[in-house]
Amino acid sequence: MKKITLETPLIIYEEQHEMPEEYQHLMSIARKALEDAYAPYSHFYVGAAALLQDGSIITGANQENAAYPMCLCAERVALGTASMQYPNIPIKVMAITVKNPEKEVIQPAAPCGSCRQAICEMENRQQQSIILLLQGEQGPVYEISSGASILPLSFNGEYL
Repeated sequence: MKKITLETPLIIYEEQHEMPEEYQHLMSIARKALEDAYAPYSHFYVGAAALLQDGSIITGANQENAAYPMCLCAERVALGTASMQYPNIPIKVMAITVKNPEKEVIQPAAPCGSCRQAICEMENRQQQSIILLLQGEQGPVYEISSGASILPLSFNGEYL
């Protein structure tokens, strides 16, 4: 028998101004993307902004549906838009923020499992990690080195 421990290292910025200016700017764009979220059922708004290798920035916001499985998360909206509009330009960093008008979210919310899988697939496709920046409405920002680090033992095309 063998035991393996999987760990997810992350950097915590207690205040947003501690981050590099490029990250601060990206998080502010993700926050603005919250305005385009459509969340009439959960009232949980998610905004994402992806910085591409060439400096372009793509945004996404969650889009709910009464048939919940058909909902689109902000992260997957941004990934799909980047893939379609800039198919050969890798994503370097993705900032993700959330808002709940019913209660203030003061801790970062990590991507759901489907988004983690989609981020890992994009990392495999572009052969480059995507740095993730996570923040609630306020409070600390988590910097995570890659989608793969929050989805250990991920499924990929090598199995097919």
